[in-house]
Amino acid sequence: MNIAVVGTGYVGLVTGTCLAETGNNVICVDINEEKVNKMKQGVVPIYEPHLDVLFHRNIKAGRLSFTTDLNKAVEKATIIFLALPTPPGEDGSADLRYILGVADDLGKIIKDYKVIVDKSTVPVGTADKVREAVARHAKVDFDVVSNPEFLREGFAVDDFLKPDRVVIGASSEKARKTMEELYKPYVRQGNPIVFMDEKSAELTKYAANAFLATKITFMNEIANLCEKLGADVDMVRIGIGSDDRIGKRFLFPGIGYGGSCFPKDVQALAKSASEVDYDFKILSSVMTVNEKQKTIIIPKIKSYFNNNLKGKHFALWGLAFKPDTDDIREAPALYLIEDLLAAGATVTAYDPEAMNNVKAIFGTKINYAEDQYETLQNADALIIATEWSLFRTPDFEKVSATLKNKVVFDGRNLYGTEQMKKLGYYYCSIGREVVR
Repeated sequence: MNIAVVGTGYVGLVTGTCLAETGNNVICVDINEEKVNKMKQGVVPIYEPHLDVLFHRNIKAGRLSFTTDLNKAVEKATIIFLALPTPPGEDGSADLRYILGVADDLGKIIKDYKVIVDKSTVPVGTADKVREAVARHAKVDFDVVSNPEFLREGFAVDDFLKPDRVVIGASSEKARKTMEELYKPYVRQGNPIVFMDEKSAELTKYAANAFLATKITFMNEIANLCEKLGADVDMVRIGIGSDDRIGKRFLFPGIGYGGSCFPKDVQALAKSASEVDYDFKILSSVMTVNEKQKTIIIPKIKSYFNNNLKGKHFALWGLAFKPDTDDIREAPALYLIEDLLAAGATVTAYDPEAMNNVKAIFGTKINYAEDQYETLQNADALIIATEWSLFRTPDFEKVSATLKNKVVFDGRNLYGTEQMKKLGYYYCSIGREVVR
């Protein structure tokens, strides 16, 4: 098939590249000329494991190309994916100006039947708004489909190529058949393509992310309770995760969720509920708890240093909101840095992929190391904010020899408490005993 993908952010680039991988001809559109030129030269603008291999292979094969010209992109396309940003407004609502702006342009451009696909995460009713925007100018038939993405950063390529399910909201049988044909190569092992109406598809994405955010938040609340009661959250996690009604995933406590999806989608769903006079109490609690959880270790750090961090220097491992990505949107590390700087402390940070993104925010307000061990020089304590694999089994002899004090505040529970006892550390984690 000939496909246009409008928007080359995280979702758009992964979508376009993976669609090209199964033999489709894909042209990706972006208004950023510099970014488009770099992609034409083979520069992948985001970090995502395995994406670079597919990206270069499909450019070389001529199946994947890039342009700033929307007219050119949609001229021969049967399917047009809208993978545009929907940033949250001050009130938590999703900003649809980019999607509706492109929809308006499409109405003026299309000269034959097209399937226009909302790939972005959008509020319920957006498909109707897109349909209205296109119809204002269109002289030909078209269909609007909702096809929400379920891509996990760090696993997005696998998630697209081998999806658990594909959700498609479509009213037209013609559009359903077109989308089914497109996705057949990705569900050969029998995972379902689930067809429904557009509004249900739009809500499905929000419901899925809100549920997972709630699950994470519940475990963080349990972890905080464990600390008060003297229980061990790791044991509780194993005990409840063995129940197949609950499952093992998304039960790891820590310093809150971040990224581009969970915070934005929970806010947007709560806003959608309020617009129809429904008080979604659980989501209000989830947002409140998660905001507090991001800096839950700051009081613990202050307590250890007698409530005076002025002049203290901290090593920080991890800046991305999760491992295997360079995404720092709503990353807990950013909140920790803000609080530490406000308290008069200094910070040296290391992250395998996200440091350039953090430099764009903090500049020279913090220091950046070449590797994880360099951060430890002259540091009064180590703080762990992201569970990158290389932090899981460090050379503790080198850590002990470099840190000024054997003090670790672990926001991701990477190490066992017995292990840290034997090594002689003061070790403070989430929902477990403090090793002194």
